[in-house]
Amino acid sequence: MRADKRSQANGSSVAVGAGVRCGIYTRKSTEEGLEQAFNTLDAQREAAESFISSQRQEGWTALPQKYDDGGYTGANMDRPALKRLLADVQSGSVNCVVVYKVDRLSRSLLDFARIMEILDGHGATFVSVTQQFNTTSSMGRLTLNVLLSFAQFEREMISERTRDKMSTARRKGKWVGGNPVIGYDVSPQGGSLLVNQEEAQRVREIFALYLELGSLIPVVEELDRRSWRMKSWTTRAGRQAGGKPIPKNSLYNLLTNMIYVGKVDYGGQVYEGEHDRIVDDETWNRVQNVLNRNGRRGGRSIGNKYAALLKGLAQCGTCNVGMVHTYVNKKDRLYRYYVCVKAHQRGWAQCETRSVSAPALENAVIEQLRGIGRSPSMLREVLRQLDEHRQKGSSENKVEKTEIERELKTIAEDIKTALSIISKAGPAAEFATNRLAELADRASHLNSRLADVRQQLTAIESEVVNTLDVEAALHDFDSLWQQLSSWEQERFIRTLVEHVRYDGKTGTVTLGFRSRGIKELCNWVPALSERK
Repeated sequence: MRADKRSQANGSSVAVGAGVRCGIYTRKSTEEGLEQAFNTLDAQREAAESFISSQRQEGWTALPQKYDDGGYTGANMDRPALKRLLADVQSGSVNCVVVYKVDRLSRSLLDFARIMEILDGHGATFVSVTQQFNTTSSMGRLTLNVLLSFAQFEREMISERTRDKMSTARRKGKWVGGNPVIGYDVSPQGGSLLVNQEEAQRVREIFALYLELGSLIPVVEELDRRSWRMKSWTTRAGRQAGGKPIPKNSLYNLLTNMIYVGKVDYGGQVYEGEHDRIVDDETWNRVQNVLNRNGRRGGRSIGNKYAALLKGLAQCGTCNVGMVHTYVNKKDRLYRYYVCVKAHQRGWAQCETRSVSAPALENAVIEQLRGIGRSPSMLREVLRQLDEHRQKGSSENKVEKTEIERELKTIAEDIKTALSIISKAGPAAEFATNRLAELADRASHLNSRLADVRQQLTAIESEVVNTLDVEAALHDFDSLWQQLSSWEQERFIRTLVEHVRYDGKTGTVTLGFRSRGIKELCNWVPALSERK
């Protein structure tokens, strides 16, 4: 194809023949074959250079810069070479984009419209070497859209075929890719797993360790002591991957991975795999029984069965991570704890705080709440910090509000420009229509966000509280606390407190308050007083 001239966004035309600086764009969806001395990108560029040479008498010149995207899909515009090419078009150093075929530039109608809008706006042309059409005519634009429609259809069909192929391969027990697991190597030819005897023995020892120790954390600690790591491998790009320590969740995934008994799990169905097994059925079944008996639920959340007041609020001051609520039964007595997530996943040696008695931490929080009501100076300091936080939030929201309003104003101008282009006949009209739809979507999103920001500003401004009101509310807190049910106590704490940091090295407990919660506190106590 050769486009002899294209209309710019302002309706004027630019001749292609005068000093045409051609940027050649090439693309391949996968990295396969790119390591060859002469690959498909080279072939695409050679064809484009030959075409440009045939137009030399009209002033066409192939720029030396290479715009090659090897291993990038045409389904989106997130491609480094394409971004550089469009930047050069916008700077004026490229005024003609040459590709081997249209689908090398894009397989998406919407993305292609965006690219053509950029080219139109900067007086640049577009040439496809192997496809003959002229985009200055309505028939040429129709042909272009038909080609793009088939390119997008082809991409979607390839995706569907790939999914179907992987599904069929899974049902046949084949390896279909993904990160390798410890105990197996991927066959050099691909598509199958080979047992790594040294790693396989390590896997069997991990299963035996769990049966011996009976819990995940002791096994994690033993694996750390032995310096055993996750599977390590080299990617196609030559980058080293994996090899990290084995945390609790990865250990659980290893112990429940059916690949080790020669099976594959796909869509909730279990199929016999083509690879050799590593773990025997007896060991596998014993491990699964112990895991089930220990109550592992795969990370799914469960209800607050034991009324943990600080569930989701407690943080480890040593590791700066959350603390989870847990418990143990000893001689028919329940002991509750908050445990550092890092210690819970990696073992006690990973954290100095480790754990704290749940009742002790909860009582420390309640005592601090009592102390605020008893100490006017403490109350003033808490309210001062909350007011400082409120003002900061208000300032940030005001800045965002101004930025959104400014962008909406720009969009309104862009919509007017797009409407004026649509009203004129020319190749830019169809692209302006697509652009108009994008602008409308963006404006809708921004208006929704603007409404949220305004609502947040209103809420922040209403958070101003009177020190005397809070002092009066906390004065009766101590006598009314016992009237609350465990669920109400938990809700009360969550309303008032944003986080609770516990530092096991110093034994200090630090509360972070919600300014809106302080405001609501004034409404809590009067309502509770009615129960007396």
